[in-house]
Amino acid sequence: MARFALPTDRALGISVPKLRRLARELGQDHRLAQALWRLRILEARHLAGMVDEPERVTERQTKRWAKDFDSWEVCDGCSFNLFVRTRFAWPKAREWSRRREKFVKRASFALMAALAVHDKEAPDERFLRLLASIERAAGDDRNFVKKAVNWALRNIGKRNLRCNVAAIAAAEQIRADGTRAGRWIAADALRELRSDAVQRRLRAKG
Repeated sequence: MARFALPTDRALGISVPKLRRLARELGQDHRLAQALWRLRILEARHLAGMVDEPERVTERQTKRWAKDFDSWEVCDGCSFNLFVRTRFAWPKAREWSRRREKFVKRASFALMAALAVHDKEAPDERFLRLLASIERAAGDDRNFVKKAVNWALRNIGKRNLRCNVAAIAAAEQIRADGTRAGRWIAADALRELRSDAVQRRLRAKG
């Protein structure tokens, strides 16, 4: 866990596949999720994001949990398993992109990455507007932030051909801006977004 930059002082060493199996056995339970979160144990909080009921999550809860994030695993898990399925997903993706706290800011771009995968009904325009937030944050050299920015950019660029063209243009602008983090983000994103595999899939899809 330490090798993967996960805090170990309040961790039990339970694997994510085991947590997923446990979540399926438990089912959705909002009260249980709140109790698990209060334990402050890494796996308990990861499990809380899996079993909470999205329709019962309040904006106050999203703010409180985001403030508590202290690992990329819980941050990403809550974003993909829970927050993306709440009515606050889109506004928090935009709002948190301007926050300074490392894991709150990461949650913004993890949410963008999750929305690009899970929100099949959203029009392209909603995702294209997120590219401005991605470009603005691309100079943040903190590892947990820049990797999430890159993740969001790649996922948006893999939705369809139109988003692919726009994401490639955003990556080129990020590279032109010349920041160290931006050069890494752009190079990694362009490598995937221009790859034969992605282009073939998008052409077949489009």
